[in-house]
Amino acid sequence: MSGPTSPLALDGRAIDGGLYQRIDQLAQHLPTPVQHAVAAFSAYGLALVAMLMLLAWRRARRADSATLARALAAPLVVVVAFAADTLLKSVLREPRPCQVLDAGRTLEACPAAGDWSLPSNHTVIVFAAAAALWQVDRRLGVLTLPVAIAMGASRVLVGVHYPHDVALGAAVGLAAGYGLGLLAGRAAPLVDRAREGRLRRWLTA
Repeated sequence: MSGPTSPLALDGRAIDGGLYQRIDQLAQHLPTPVQHAVAAFSAYGLALVAMLMLLAWRRARRADSATLARALAAPLVVVVAFAADTLLKSVLREPRPCQVLDAGRTLEACPAAGDWSLPSNHTVIVFAAAAALWQVDRRLGVLTLPVAIAMGASRVLVGVHYPHDVALGAAVGLAAGYGLGLLAGRAAPLVDRAREGRLRRWLTA
């Protein structure tokens, strides 16, 4: 198969198409329960990240206002990172590997043409969350990092991304999450005022 590429895009087949195919072959030989577990985590693992962000908010209610501001902003940070990733995808327009390579039956249905591959949305989201949560609570950040790594690996294992899609997604997510998290801390004065108002019960332990 072949697919349209943008003049600005690198052809994933030339970067790590061979590695993708080897990983795809490995995925086909995994025990069926493991395949199902990988596919389920790849599809629904973002819910775990949402739970970690909720836990970060609960813990941050006992912390200073800058930390709480970062916790409250974490979901927004993820949304902004996702938006930036979507814009980058629309520029690079790299077809999914399962659309252009002779792969086996992928563990996740191959997205339709026009659903671009580079970077990986899921990977951007989870790494942005890890970077944002690290600035709220170091332990939660450390806990989220292996979840992010597992999510990136799962996106390749299920067959919908090249390894380099995940690598770029991790870089974009970490940069966006860390930078926006730092910026969110500047909203501490707003949190101070909110803690004295009607939202007090939600912002203090």
